[in-house]
Amino acid sequence: MIRISFFLMFLLISCSAQKNEQQEEKVVIEKQLVKGKLVWSDEFDKDGLPDIQKWSYDIGDACNLPMGCGWGNNELQYYTEKKLKNARVENGHLIIEAHRENIGKSQYSSARLLSKGKADFLYGQYEIRAKIPGGLGAWAAIWMMPTNDKYGGWPRSGEIDIMEHVGFDKDTIFGTPHTMAFNGMIGTQKSGGIEILDCEEEFHTYKVNWTEDKIEWFVDDLHYHTFYKVGEDSDKWPFDHPFHFILNLAVGGNWGGKHGVDEKIWPKRMEVDFVRVYQFE
Repeated sequence: MIRISFFLMFLLISCSAQKNEQQEEKVVIEKQLVKGKLVWSDEFDKDGLPDIQKWSYDIGDACNLPMGCGWGNNELQYYTEKKLKNARVENGHLIIEAHRENIGKSQYSSARLLSKGKADFLYGQYEIRAKIPGGLGAWAAIWMMPTNDKYGGWPRSGEIDIMEHVGFDKDTIFGTPHTMAFNGMIGTQKSGGIEILDCEEEFHTYKVNWTEDKIEWFVDDLHYHTFYKVGEDSDKWPFDHPFHFILNLAVGGNWGGKHGVDEKIWPKRMEVDFVRVYQFE
């Protein structure tokens, strides 16, 4: 009887501890899901070109920029400006579409929208609901760059990749911060990845929570990656100044074209349902 009583007591204590752990976990998740005040959004509810009050364009193949041709990544596309074929709002969605065509010295056209100088933010919650294209050579990205290079050119002032997807890795979504100490060019990047089996067929909400001491990545409120501030060294944590959005669909490149580009799959499109920014007062 005594042994049985001790066994029952052990079970009760174990169950109680497990219940407390579950409650604590639930509280943590609920805290992560709390939204601040909506301070900016684009719901893409007017057909035509993207709203010029919110978006501008990167143009060309970057051959005239310090990063060099191919936007620093040996990408194959030429980014156009105010061309409906490549960037338009249609049926409540922003569509960024890449085509196989001769333009400039490139064989592909696409679009790269940015909110620089129109919508720049320091800290907050960033939500983008999108459907991502597949296909060998497609490289879709939703990301943020510094509006002013406080600590110098890339990667000294940072980069926040909210969502990246490459066609050869069809079921995986990546979230990555880049800094001087941690970046893809030297192979030290601190990336997180999550398997989303239908990311090329269905819309999902890609979210980042950015605070003074960490950046968290989510897909549909499922947390999958965190990058923490360690010390005051800007080489490791340059994320203390305003950033802006960039939405683009690249073709090929060092990563997107790692396994080649299928020339027969184009056009391909990334569709965005909304972009929203929340901040706590």
